[in-house]
Amino acid sequence: MLALFCMFLLVISGCTAEDVIPAQPVGKDQESVIRMGFSMGSTVQERWQRDRDIFVARAKELGAEVLVQNANNDNEEQMRQVRYLIEQGIDILVIIPHDAEASAESVRMAKKAGIKVIAYDRLIRNAGADLYISFDNVKVGEYKAKALLERVPKGNYVIIRGAPTDYNSVMLYQGYMNVLQEPLNYGDIRIVTEEPAHDWAYEEAFSCVEQTLEQGVEIHAIIAANDTLAYAAIEALSEKRLAGKVPVVGQDADLSACQRVVEGTQLMTVYKPIDKIAKAAAEAAVKMVKGEKLNTDETIFDGTYQVPYLKIEPIPVTMDNMMDTIVKDSFHRLEDIFINVPRDQWPSID
Repeated sequence: MLALFCMFLLVISGCTAEDVIPAQPVGKDQESVIRMGFSMGSTVQERWQRDRDIFVARAKELGAEVLVQNANNDNEEQMRQVRYLIEQGIDILVIIPHDAEASAESVRMAKKAGIKVIAYDRLIRNAGADLYISFDNVKVGEYKAKALLERVPKGNYVIIRGAPTDYNSVMLYQGYMNVLQEPLNYGDIRIVTEEPAHDWAYEEAFSCVEQTLEQGVEIHAIIAANDTLAYAAIEALSEKRLAGKVPVVGQDADLSACQRVVEGTQLMTVYKPIDKIAKAAAEAAVKMVKGEKLNTDETIFDGTYQVPYLKIEPIPVTMDNMMDTIVKDSFHRLEDIFINVPRDQWPSID
C-alpha cells in the first residue's frame, strides 16, 4: 500500500519518462480502478501536449488512472517504456507510435500480456491493434491539395512530406495525389521538389525550400505535411522576400499557423478537433477494458489485419472560417490569433 501511495504522489504537469496521473476518487476499491498506459512518440509538436492533457483529464473523469510515457522520437526508448507500462500492470495501452513499423513489436508485447491496444492517431503497421482512432488523414491531404490547386491551378509545386516512419504521411500523400494527379497528367502543375522531413523536423523542411530556391527554381505553391513544416517553408521563403507571395498549406491548426493564416503568409491549415479524438480515445479505452461494444463499423487495413477504425472528421480552415471554427470551438482565442493584426482589422464577435 505504501508503494502504491507513493506512486500516486508522482503527479507532475509535464510529460517526462514516468508520469503517473491518478484517477479522481470514485468511492470504490483501488483494485477496481482502470489503469491506462499512454505511450507517446514525442511531444515536440504543439498539438501532442493538448492530446495528452485532454486524454488524461477525460480518463480521470471516468475514474481511470493514466501512466504517461514520452519517448522523444526514439524507437528503442518507446519500446522500453511500453515494457515498463506492461510491468506496471496496465489494463490497456494507448500508443502514439514514433515508428509505424517498429511499434508492431510493442503491440505484440502488450497482446502477449493480455492487454488491449489502441493506436492513437497513427496507424501501427502489421500489428493488429484492437482499435485505431484518428482523423480521416486522406481527407486532410485532399483538403490541403484542393485549397492550393484553387489558388494555384498552374505552376511549380513543392511537397514536403512528413516523417517516413509515420504512416499518416502515406495517407496524406494519397490525399494529395487524389487531387493533383489529373492536373499533373495534363501538365498544368509540376512537382519540382518532393522530400520527406524525418521526425517532422523543421530544419529539413527549411532546407528543402531553401535549396530549391538557391537552384534557381521558381516555386509557385508549397504543400507542407504539418504546420511546423509549413512554418519552416515560410521562413525559407521570407529570406527571399517571398513569404505571402507563395501559398503554403499545412495542418494541425497550431496557434502560430492560425496567426499566419490571418496575416496572409499561410493559405490554410486543417483543424483536427483534438478535444474530440482525445476524449473519444479515453472513453473507448474504458469501454474496451469493461468489454463493452464500441460504436464503430469501419476498419482499416494495417498491412496484415483489418483493424477497427474510429474515424473523426477534420475541418479545413482559412481566413474566411477562422471565427466559425477555431474561435467558436475555443481552440484558440481571437485575441491570440489576431495579435499581430491591427485591432481595427479584427473581425467582430456577434
